[in-house]
Amino acid sequence: MRLTALVRVDSKGRITIPQTMREMLSVEPGMLMAIIADSETKELIVSPISAESKKIFEITTLLKDKPGALASVTDEMAKAGADIVTARCASIIRGEEAECVFIVDLSGSKMGPEELKDNLSRLAVVMQVKIKSFEPGMA
Repeated sequence: MRLTALVRVDSKGRITIPQTMREMLSVEPGMLMAIIADSETKELIVSPISAESKKIFEITTLLKDKPGALASVTDEMAKAGADIVTARCASIIRGEEAECVFIVDLSGSKMGPEELKDNLSRLAVVMQVKIKSFEPGMA
């Protein structure tokens, strides 16, 4: 199910997530939310993170834009025990390059971020991998 709503930003930059959306996504007071701002598309992506975790990372991959490339990357993350919180993929040059940005929780993973980066980099469809810790926002 997909819901939409218009909300107003208050003087401190806050928005209220409508109750129906909070209920649908099981958003509770005090829960962590991953927020991604894209200056090019002027979009905010807000994703709830269900567990308190200090192991949230942003992984940006540059892939060959061909069938199965995304599946190869997500399969490798699944093998590592990475929980994909949110993902956004787009073709950069159709049939040649695509970029995927993943927010992942590695708290249940059997490997650290650098080892995951190395494993992803070895995939034939991956041209580049960048990984960084997902920084907590300012209140």
